[in-house]
Amino acid sequence: MSVKNMLEGRTGPVTQSVVAVKNLLAFVGRASDPLPTDVTLDNGRLVLVLNNKKDAYYTCTAARCSCPGNQFRHNCKHMRKYFPETAKPAATASESIRPAAGWIGPNGQRANGPVEV
Repeated sequence: MSVKNMLEGRTGPVTQSVVAVKNLLAFVGRASDPLPTDVTLDNGRLVLVLNNKKDAYYTCTAARCSCPGNQFRHNCKHMRKYFPETAKPAATASESIRPAAGWIGPNGQRANGPVEV
């Protein structure tokens, strides 16, 4: 017998309807009136986050999120909020693309700022 995973689709997590999350909350014995802004499942490994229009819940894990913003950024605000330990750290000075010694002048010498010609 094959088991169908409702939260994980072919391409990643699937956005859930409010009705589905209300049924889930009723099943586990939690209140759903007022709608919770987030529902943590599986010991914090999966979070259902209510969207701003309050008509759906985004499914968010440490690796992926079903929100539209994650399609472009691949590290959306939901992932940064609920899974901060897996968020990408800021670039260090060694990883920066900025030259270490300043600008290169017209004759190839380095200067501290733009060179007037």
